[in-house]
Amino acid sequence: MMMEAATFPAQAPAAAGRIPGNKGIWVGITCEFVEFALMFVVYFVARYNYPDAFRSGPEQIWTTGGAINTVLMVTSSFFIACAVASMKQGNPQRSRLWMVAAIVTALGYPVVKLLEIDWNLAHGIDGRAGIFYTVYYYLTFNHMVHACWGILGMGWVLARMSMNAYTPEQHDGLEAMASYWHATDIIWLAIFPLFYVLA
Repeated sequence: MMMEAATFPAQAPAAAGRIPGNKGIWVGITCEFVEFALMFVVYFVARYNYPDAFRSGPEQIWTTGGAINTVLMVTSSFFIACAVASMKQGNPQRSRLWMVAAIVTALGYPVVKLLEIDWNLAHGIDGRAGIFYTVYYYLTFNHMVHACWGILGMGWVLARMSMNAYTPEQHDGLEAMASYWHATDIIWLAIFPLFYVLA
């Protein structure tokens, strides 16, 4: 007797005008964007008033650490997007594996960030080394705090996935976490060229 091919449950059609996740996470993301927008205003005001400091600043910090963290953030965002896609396709086990990959990759971010700070301090670069470094530490430390919140959130979502809390039809929590992480990634993609590239 021939076995029938396995099929996934049909994905429910997306509601018109539906946003991924839930309204609460988008309130949080909006607050995050507003917070960093104000920080970027500080950056550009400082850069306007101290152009020489901002031209020479990127040459002194550990640029390789910033580049590695860019790769880690983008890769982790890709993995969490794959977790959402797998859940929508009715494959929760694969979705969990993608989430584990997203968490492991994301954990590299604070590790490299701490190594970067250690490297900077070993070379005498602290928050008192000049206006560029004060702004650099202010923005990048705040971003690391948001990233750590995101990593904790991914751990919570993974725990919920292990309890089969999400389905192809209902996975708002997973989408909300992915949306937050993508927002945090976008902010890093703005921070990286401003501090590590533009001289």
